[in-house]
Amino acid sequence: MVCPICGAQTRFLFAKHGYPIRGCGACQHRFVATAPDVDHLLHHYGDHYFKHEGTGGSAGYPDYLGEANLLYAHGWHYAEVLKPFVPLGTVLDVGAASGFILKGLLERGWHGVGLEPNAQMADYGRATLGLAMITGNLENSAILGPAKRAPFDLITMIQVIAHFHDLRQALTNAAALTRPGGFWLIESWNRTSWPARLLGHHWHEYSPPTVLHWFSHTGLAQVAGQFGFVEVARGCPRKWLNGAHAKSLLRYKLSALPGGRLLGLPSALIPDQVKIPYPNFDLFWMLLQKRTSDTSL
Repeated sequence: MVCPICGAQTRFLFAKHGYPIRGCGACQHRFVATAPDVDHLLHHYGDHYFKHEGTGGSAGYPDYLGEANLLYAHGWHYAEVLKPFVPLGTVLDVGAASGFILKGLLERGWHGVGLEPNAQMADYGRATLGLAMITGNLENSAILGPAKRAPFDLITMIQVIAHFHDLRQALTNAAALTRPGGFWLIESWNRTSWPARLLGHHWHEYSPPTVLHWFSHTGLAQVAGQFGFVEVARGCPRKWLNGAHAKSLLRYKLSALPGGRLLGLPSALIPDQVKIPYPNFDLFWMLLQKRTSDTSL
């Protein structure tokens, strides 16, 4: 099987949750070796993802709407990150959910639209937050119709790129929706972080089938380069979760580790509404700019 980034041959590395994970020797990208599933988003990012029941832990949210203020703040944070590099303009927020991060950007002077495959989340953004929302996903080329009234100055993919089941198609569409000289802001997990290197295949972010790709700085810059984008800046985000979400993620992530369930028991002491910093050494953001001549593939 060839690498979705550079096209080189890959090799099997290990299996996680029954899914084969392959690695590329040329660009070091890691990904789930599975056929594209047109229903992938519906299967894994339906209503249950944003409001799951029970105490067993989940890759999603116990109560997504309950984190509204934290997500607004994440949008405000990225507005500050962008200031030195990107003039205010139009933004397309991919995987916007209900649009809290988008609203944070809009409150700092941006104008834009959210793109969200979950119809209920998109409806909430329209009805409750007054946002312009498109129900759909970036992997579907039909999005080029309703979204491309004019190319966007900025496309944000906050914790989205690792979930694309068809990475190349998604980024082909993103490039078409970005004006020459425009930007992508991408946040994802760092496959070369010290926890990832220390834990190996036990790293908590190896969690298919919701996560399908794991990037390094070099790998992300390389894939963006294939679509005519060059790196402008990078950093580690300031990200916060409420206690209920943190506990749920801990239970879910630790369940795959030997003795993980016992390790997760102390998390029950965390109050549900306490504000907890996400360990940003596992995350990175990258700002990329589209070259003014169209060199995308």
